[in-house]
Amino acid sequence: MSERADVIVVGGGIIGCAIARELARRGARVRLIAREIAGGASHASAGMLAPYIEAHERGLLFDLTVRSLALYDDFVASAAADSSTLIDYRRCGSLEVADDDAAADLLIARARAGGEDGLAWLTRDRARQLEPGLPETISGALLSPMHGYVAVASLIEGLAWAALHTGAEIESGHPIRAIHRAENGWTLTTDDGMAWTAEWVVMAAGSWTSQISGLPGLTRSVRPVRGQLIRLKWRNPPLGYVLWGRDCYIVPWQDGTVLVGATVEDVGFDERTTAAGVRDLLDAACELLPGAWGATFLEARAGLRPATDDGLPIIGPVASAPGLVFATGHYRNGVLLAPLTAALIADLILEGRSDPALEFTAP
Repeated sequence: MSERADVIVVGGGIIGCAIARELARRGARVRLIAREIAGGASHASAGMLAPYIEAHERGLLFDLTVRSLALYDDFVASAAADSSTLIDYRRCGSLEVADDDAAADLLIARARAGGEDGLAWLTRDRARQLEPGLPETISGALLSPMHGYVAVASLIEGLAWAALHTGAEIESGHPIRAIHRAENGWTLTTDDGMAWTAEWVVMAAGSWTSQISGLPGLTRSVRPVRGQLIRLKWRNPPLGYVLWGRDCYIVPWQDGTVLVGATVEDVGFDERTTAAGVRDLLDAACELLPGAWGATFLEARAGLRPATDDGLPIIGPVASAPGLVFATGHYRNGVLLAPLTAALIADLILEGRSDPALEFTAP
């Protein structure tokens, strides 16, 4: 069987679903094809929105994450409204905690450099006043009031339903194995004989991009990096901020649970949670926030983040393969970069506009 769509998006994570929804809402005929929805890196994401931590070294990645964060309020609101989905989303701010004087010196310098953006250095007493659960041994914390988080699973659900409501089609359970040029575009095939053809194909398959045969060689490759995350039921007074320490981060959800992440493990396509990963995260969480010793352990998750050698995502068209566009390699910033990536891809395909940033993120 072979069917045709204007655009096929390959990948059911946050990037693929955001792109499919954006294309569909602008009038394109879209089909999203994925091995699963909200799998891969999205499955084990805490949904942290923190460019001043994740990409604090000023450069292209920082600029992209700040641009994308500015889109987030409308991104979540429209996805929730168009899909009637409740999405836990808060811009509650973050505290990056210094556990010694050397770490404090680095954060004080960053506060001075980012003062116009709202960053502020907090003394130990002030930081513990805002977040009483922090230990007395800290040296202080960097406050980034614009940061926050989003519940990734519900956001992806909202994006998928919003895409369906605007005419997109979604095919899950069909991992794409090969792609080849067709007379009027591209044909994608699966192991079970399914085939789809479209004028445009957007590869948003994350870590699995390298497993699809027929793709042109990329100068910047993608490899999987495992990240494990644990979820705890918090028993103490609610946390007010996203917390970031030396060895972990803690994200407090409004349902009374906290997410603790994340390991960084170069283990190939191994998606297991491990005793070592859970132990390390529990130790780190209790060091950063001693009240975690009394929390209830709920679950552990693991996902494969798509990493690139230069740390930049791969976004843009392939010059030698008209109609083929990549949107992968977002590593730890897929959730944060989703709205901007979707807008850049839709602008490129539907309006022929290439953002200057694509010169540096091109395949």
